[in-house]
Amino acid sequence: MLRERFTEDLKTAMKARDPAAVSTLRMITSGLKDRDIAARPKGITQVDETEIVDMLQKMVRQRQESIELYKQGGRQELADKEQAEIVLIERYLPQKLSEAEQDAAIAKAIADTGAASIKDMGKVMAALKAGYAGSMDFAKVGPAVKSKLGA
Repeated sequence: MLRERFTEDLKTAMKARDPAAVSTLRMITSGLKDRDIAARPKGITQVDETEIVDMLQKMVRQRQESIELYKQGGRQELADKEQAEIVLIERYLPQKLSEAEQDAAIAKAIADTGAASIKDMGKVMAALKAGYAGSMDFAKVGPAVKSKLGA
C-alpha cells in the first residue's frame, strides 16, 4: 500500500512541479529499492510494510540529527530543507500514540507478559514492538518501561 502511495504521490508532485516533494519521494523510493535488493538473498523480492515504516523512521531520525548539526553550524536554510523533508516523510508514518495511550500500552504489555522486574524488560519491549511498531518512539519508551519496572 505504501509503495503505491509513493508512486502516485511522486507522479502528482512531478505534475505539480514541486521539486522538494519530487526530490524527497525519489529519495524514499531509492531507499526502498536498496532495501528490496538487500533482502533478495533471503528470498524476499519486496520488503513488507513494517520494514518500510522502519526505513521511514530512520530517515526522520537522520534528518533530525542533521537539523541539529546545521543549526550549530549556522545553516538555517539547510535545517529548514531537512524539516520540510521530515514533514513529507511523516505523512507516510502511522499516527503516533499520545502520552496517555503510550502509558496505557506499556501497562498492558507489562501485565500481559507478567513482567515483575527489570530483568523482564526485554519481554515487555518485544511485546510493544510487535504491537506498536511505527506508532511509538522506542527511544522514549525504553526509559518509561524501565521506570515502571522499578529500575
